[in-house]
Amino acid sequence: MTRATARRRVVRLRGDARSTRPDALAAEEPLEIRLGGEPLTVTMRTPGADFDLVAGFLVGEGLVHAADGLAALRYCAGTDEAGANTYNVVDATLRGAGTVPLSAHRNLLTTSACGLCGRDTVDAVRTHVRHPVADDPLTVPPALLYGLPDRLRAAQRTFESTGGLHAAGLFDGTTGELLCAREDVGRHNAVDKVVGWALRAGLLPLTGHVLLVSGRASFELTQKAALAGVPLLAAVSAPSSLAVELAEELGLTLVGFLRGEGANVYTRADRIADRP
Repeated sequence: MTRATARRRVVRLRGDARSTRPDALAAEEPLEIRLGGEPLTVTMRTPGADFDLVAGFLVGEGLVHAADGLAALRYCAGTDEAGANTYNVVDATLRGAGTVPLSAHRNLLTTSACGLCGRDTVDAVRTHVRHPVADDPLTVPPALLYGLPDRLRAAQRTFESTGGLHAAGLFDGTTGELLCAREDVGRHNAVDKVVGWALRAGLLPLTGHVLLVSGRASFELTQKAALAGVPLLAAVSAPSSLAVELAEELGLTLVGFLRGEGANVYTRADRIADRP
């Protein structure tokens, strides 16, 4: 199996001094996702939790809505020059007929930083949402919300050694317990890995849960949260205008700049309790 990190010797500069030392890098490799044996897309990702990544991707494309919709996941033959399996091809088998995936709106070759683009995808997302979040009764005290970034950061083992990965964490909205944390070079991949874990654990829809991402809140991440039934998406950085628009339309609480004891609540602020 491939690893989440790679080693490379670097020249380290500190003032006028220089030294040579090994450095840890976040691994980035392509993953081809197949559906029923047919190529669906290629994404650049950090190896690890690949089945969760594929499962979460299928949720985000509106193809799978619950654990029983995913029949099987398997690695396919993908070999390097030495003939060893690269574990860079995963084939998914679904139960029942799927609909046209949201990826039809974009190029199939994607990068670790890509996402759905364009206003036409708003209607596509709305059509695919099977777990409406607007009526979710979750209420989160500010103190619980403020403590989530530190809990996620403590679980970022690969980030500590490389400094080059995004992270996503799924929390119980009542207790603040971290249920799952995943890292990846792509922020959307990290979310897919978390959602995929939840799908395979039979937890979808994620009613009463909080999803936290280590970077900004893009349209795509808001889409993925909504499709998984998450009522509250929080980010340590800023949201985009289209992410706020989508969250408002779907009734999802979107929180940005969650740092220390402060945050901006862009939509559905009624889910943030007035008192601890």
